[in-house]
Amino acid sequence: MPRGYAGAIEPASLPVLDLGVNLSRMADAGEVRRKGWVSEVFAAFLKLGLTSFGGPIAHLGYFRDELVKRRGWLSDDAYAELVALCQFLPGPASSQVGFALGLQRAGALGGLAAWTAFTLPSAFLLVLFAYLADSLQGEVGQGLVHGLKLVAVVIVAQALLGMAHALCPDRKRAAIALAALALVTLLTSAFGQVLAILAGAAAGMTLMARTDDTTAPALAFPVSRRVGFAALVLFALLLFGLPLLNGIAGTGAMEHADIFYRAGALVFGGGHVVLPLLQAGTVEQGLVSSDVFLAGYGAAQAVPGPLFTFAAYLGAVMQGAPSGVAGAALALVFIFLPGILLLVGVLPFWAAIRKFPLAASAIKGANAAVVGILAAALYHPVFTTGVLSPLDFAVAATAFMLLVLWKLPPWMVVVFCALSGVLMAAV
Repeated sequence: MPRGYAGAIEPASLPVLDLGVNLSRMADAGEVRRKGWVSEVFAAFLKLGLTSFGGPIAHLGYFRDELVKRRGWLSDDAYAELVALCQFLPGPASSQVGFALGLQRAGALGGLAAWTAFTLPSAFLLVLFAYLADSLQGEVGQGLVHGLKLVAVVIVAQALLGMAHALCPDRKRAAIALAALALVTLLTSAFGQVLAILAGAAAGMTLMARTDDTTAPALAFPVSRRVGFAALVLFALLLFGLPLLNGIAGTGAMEHADIFYRAGALVFGGGHVVLPLLQAGTVEQGLVSSDVFLAGYGAAQAVPGPLFTFAAYLGAVMQGAPSGVAGAALALVFIFLPGILLLVGVLPFWAAIRKFPLAASAIKGANAAVVGILAAALYHPVFTTGVLSPLDFAVAATAFMLLVLWKLPPWMVVVFCALSGVLMAAV
């Protein structure tokens, strides 16, 4: 009820007609306030989408500073549990956290506003690069593309180092990672990656210590159990139905939707893990060349926002229809959709799920497995395609030290590698 409204008229003496009028006014005021919240969410996340460099972990820090500390949208404890939940689920953790914050602040429209504002700036820049990449001819253009492939080597190596430290802190999880590495080396298809994740989860349930930690406060979001259940059903229908429909219909749009939806549904452990899944779905299927793929992945390091927007670049450059802006839009929606559906599906049931330690053990094993998957991707195609000479290796090693030891921001490392590639091509 608006401040100052209570007590203005005695409820007992309020005529029926006046009650209807006042309730209508209250509803209108609430609608205006909700619209104000949606615009507030959009403005806050547009600022973050334009300035959030550094990957998902850095994004979560930006969110905390802007939305928890400065704006006070929720408490530190609630934010910490929300981050833990989104890291527990497949999908882009920072985008899921952003969607959930918008959802809590302004309902479904708030969640959509948060995702749109945080995602579109980097997606727009990468689609623009996709159109400009065709004009990069000659030694300078080829050198620039080669430099961006060296960026991919550096970024993936840094991600692998950080993830191995965080997700494989003991011998058991290191062994799971090595087993996953061996499995995806022998089975190079996307099926091998899925099998490695499932095997890692099973090993985690068998080997990991099961501790019951239910002290954190339960999250509360405006999502009913009926809506949550419907979201989980839709997630499963799309995951298993898109391959069947693709086999029956065989259209380019259906094939592309299946590739990006599957990649978004099976990513554990951060945005960089999507690289081998997308590589298997696009490069190995002949839809994108390895050079074009790695050049776009390098360019994705130079833009703010979520790394999953790399899908927009791939959608724009893929062979066959749809491509261009339509292909970018399709890829962008379908790579983010599974993570959002899972989040909406789990939110109403999280208070019950979090009581089962077995779930935490499974995710520990799955996270360890993705370290092995990313290690395999670092070697092929990233290293084997990007590092073609001792000079390439020297540039990549220097860039790695600039990023990891000197703590330079990623965009500066991108500029260094791009200029190095152009200089090497000219010489």
